[in-house]
Amino acid sequence: MSPGKQASESEAAPPIAAGARLETMRRRVRLSRLAVWTVIAAGPVALAVAVASTPTTVEAATPAKSTSVRTVAASADPEGYAQVFVSAWLRSSADDATSAQARLAQSLAPDVELPEPAAGTGAQSTPQSVVAVRSAQHDDDAWSVTVAAQYADGSVRYYAVPVAIDGAGTSFTVTGAPGVVAGPARAEVPASPYGVSVPDGDLTSALKEFFAAYLTGTGEASRYLAPGINLPAVSPTPYTTATLQQISAVEQAAAEQVPGDGTKVHILAQMDAADAGGRWPLAYELTLRARSGRWEIAALESEEPGTAQAGGTR
Repeated sequence: MSPGKQASESEAAPPIAAGARLETMRRRVRLSRLAVWTVIAAGPVALAVAVASTPTTVEAATPAKSTSVRTVAASADPEGYAQVFVSAWLRSSADDATSAQARLAQSLAPDVELPEPAAGTGAQSTPQSVVAVRSAQHDDDAWSVTVAAQYADGSVRYYAVPVAIDGAGTSFTVTGAPGVVAGPARAEVPASPYGVSVPDGDLTSALKEFFAAYLTGTGEASRYLAPGINLPAVSPTPYTTATLQQISAVEQAAAEQVPGDGTKVHILAQMDAADAGGRWPLAYELTLRARSGRWEIAALESEEPGTAQAGGTR
């Protein structure tokens, strides 16, 4: 073969090879399309299998800039820790730093001084109860907890306690002495939604019988429950008598004759219950549902929707 012919064939080889590769790719595309239409016709399961088995090229995304975020666990609220500290601190004395209460207070707040009783009294007035009433997070690791201390004479004193928390939310330290502050303001009470007065009738009769069974054990409370509602008995029976004082409702239907099946009304029942210790005013929010010409208890509103559980006293 002449050199010129050899050169001509070598120059032609690359375009021919490229064309062959292009044709091969076109065949693969046509076969892939045919396969997809085939599995679509076969059903969604086949399509899912085909998609899962089809190689996919994904372009790598540009990594985002790393950002360090410090978080504290939601369960890290230090109310209980501050409450224990204030209780021990108010019951301790600098004159007896080795007492159990003093040692507890110092272990919770190593840098906080103990209180000193007035001269000649031997001990300061100690609270009957101590309870945390409010907490606020000022920073990732800094909280302020308001603790109320109630004394025997009925007075209440509020203390603001600074508490530090570690990043994991598992360790606490009182970082400074408590400060006496004003108590939380009284919130405005919204208007009651129970604006319909319910007269004596089928609904009041049902509630009287239900509460007699539920609170005094006279009869079976389950007789007055809607199907599917479970109400465990209060045990032991808490009262000897239970008197229905007033019923008010949200819906006007509660003040009328028993409506059609499925009608629901929301009720506020105000009770007087008595036991050996005296008389106790109680209030219950309930949902009643009409069925077969009578009212049935569908829920105690203080519990899970659709179920009536023991309790519900407001």
